[in-house]
Amino acid sequence: MKKVLVLLGPNLNLLGRREPEVYGSRTLEEVMSGLGEEATALGIEIEVFQSNHEGVLVDRIQEARERFDGILFNPGGFSHTSVALRDAVAACGLDVILVHLSNTWAREPFRRREVVGPACRGAILGLGEAGFSAGLCVFRRIWPD
Repeated sequence: MKKVLVLLGPNLNLLGRREPEVYGSRTLEEVMSGLGEEATALGIEIEVFQSNHEGVLVDRIQEARERFDGILFNPGGFSHTSVALRDAVAACGLDVILVHLSNTWAREPFRRREVVGPACRGAILGLGEAGFSAGLCVFRRIWPD
């Protein structure tokens, strides 16, 4: 069974409370519970980790190489600023799919600058929580059985 790290950056712990008109009304726990069920149906095992701290996220990416086949990554606001996360993604040797709940291209100008994304295998933007599901489907398609 393939293993995916679902890695979530700052403020994702506030899902359901933070700007629900942008990020949805379901909590992180609710979204990830549903994603776990979808993963099982696809024959993928997931582990979810969220942190508001950049260095902790870098550490998880570096450690993922030993335990996971891929990373489904929402770096939150760090996506637009973190060279350290970009470099960790580029060095990890895993398939990494970037997910943003909102369409960052249609938002404030500072969100249109993507630092982490170019180091990823692909990106899913603006689909809300369905973006995580789409990411799992991408992994099933790109990995040989």
